[in-house]
Amino acid sequence: MADDSRQVMTQFWEEHSQDATVEEMMLDSSAKLLSLEEKPEIILLLPSLDGHSVLELGAGIGRFTGHLAKLASHVTAVDFMQNFIEKNREDNGFRGNITFLQADVTTLDLPKESFDFIFSNWLFMYLTDAELLALTQKMLGWLKPGGYLFFRESCFFQSGDKQRTFNPTVYRTPARYNLLLTSATSVSGDSGFEIVMSRSVQTYIKLKKNQNQVCWLLQKVPRVPDGHQGYNTFQQFLDNQQYSRRGILRYEKIFGEGFVSTGGLETTKEFISMLNLRPGQSVIDVGCGIGGGDFYMAKTYGVEVLGMDLSSNMVEIAMERAITEKTPLVQFEIGDATRRSFSEASFDVVYSRDTILHINDKEALFRRFFSWLKPGGKLLITDYCCGERPWSPVFQEYVNQRGYILYTPKEYGQFLEKAGFVNVQAQDRTEQFVNVLNTELSRTQDIKQEFIENFSEEDYKYIIDGWNEKQHRCSLGDQRWGLFYAEKPMETIS
Repeated sequence: MADDSRQVMTQFWEEHSQDATVEEMMLDSSAKLLSLEEKPEIILLLPSLDGHSVLELGAGIGRFTGHLAKLASHVTAVDFMQNFIEKNREDNGFRGNITFLQADVTTLDLPKESFDFIFSNWLFMYLTDAELLALTQKMLGWLKPGGYLFFRESCFFQSGDKQRTFNPTVYRTPARYNLLLTSATSVSGDSGFEIVMSRSVQTYIKLKKNQNQVCWLLQKVPRVPDGHQGYNTFQQFLDNQQYSRRGILRYEKIFGEGFVSTGGLETTKEFISMLNLRPGQSVIDVGCGIGGGDFYMAKTYGVEVLGMDLSSNMVEIAMERAITEKTPLVQFEIGDATRRSFSEASFDVVYSRDTILHINDKEALFRRFFSWLKPGGKLLITDYCCGERPWSPVFQEYVNQRGYILYTPKEYGQFLEKAGFVNVQAQDRTEQFVNVLNTELSRTQDIKQEFIENFSEEDYKYIIDGWNEKQHRCSLGDQRWGLFYAEKPMETIS
């Protein structure tokens, strides 16, 4: 079966590689324009390659090989079509730090831990699930500890307009790639991939109104047995537990359309008004949920917003909503804020609602936020907090079950100051939180029949019990809700 699939893929690319042109590589008549626009976009998404060894799989005619060679100490460019390799060598061989290798990745054998970074553009969609899982295990072996994998694929359906007599391409969903790549482990079982970032290629949205070109950045990390309550990664834990698709839509029914955080649109309007947003500013929303706050900011203030969430279910729903919202100023990505890199001074505002409770090292995260902000940039966060210890047993059990890492509002503010922020406001908004809970509880009870019809009686009971339990934990003084505002100092002139 595997041999049959490789034979079919070989036949497909023999048909589409006769002239070794960019139009053949991209299977699109607009290939030159697309390539010109997308190459700088893709390169900007990569981690620093300075002094690093790079493996490029499915290098083709070398659209990216030369760029990678400019950035890295050495590039090994692999493709299974000999004429593609020859064209790549003709165009990029002069650089002197590239090894060209004709090989099929399904049979490729390379030394263990010999690369810092693996780059692949349109390769995995030409592999079966079994072949991709096997390759993922091999890539984990080839990468050094902490190394990165970047890949990009066509999802859902064909993007290029070139006619094909047959098409054996596997058009997976992004969720399927997430599962396959993060489920595999190294041969020893002690390492695997975690998602740093996944997003649509903006060039295809701009030029073809196509959101189905998707790229990923993954990092090789140690696998900790039972580190995520039985799931391989924290993202899998989120997507299968609290933030299943059903769970998200159930929360939205309570918080209001587009929202999955306390108070929905009402608190969003209140808190965003503190930022004095201006048209043209750039905002990153860490833990964006399904995007309601991002659409509101873009439409109301004319700001550009990047919504980032580790839950692939959240981002999938947000991207669905973006199609109907028609707000080009808003983009979404799956992203791990503790690993995601941006250039210094990329954003005017860092915004986050009830998300950082999941993060262990909050001070380190706040240092990242500090670096992402422009001088004078602003930060606004709401988050679950706690009262002074010791906690009641019921609250301790709740925190353990959810995997939250909580601090008092005062401690939270101190973390922000240690990270370098000034004008820090750390407000205990628990009273407001309880008032909002009462409003949401009453609203849910008023629409009981509608809620049960949309979901189930069990879901209704889950929400009602959950909101009552939140109120009880707040009455004990254990559960708190904090609002945090801070600024990055303006640059000093020496």
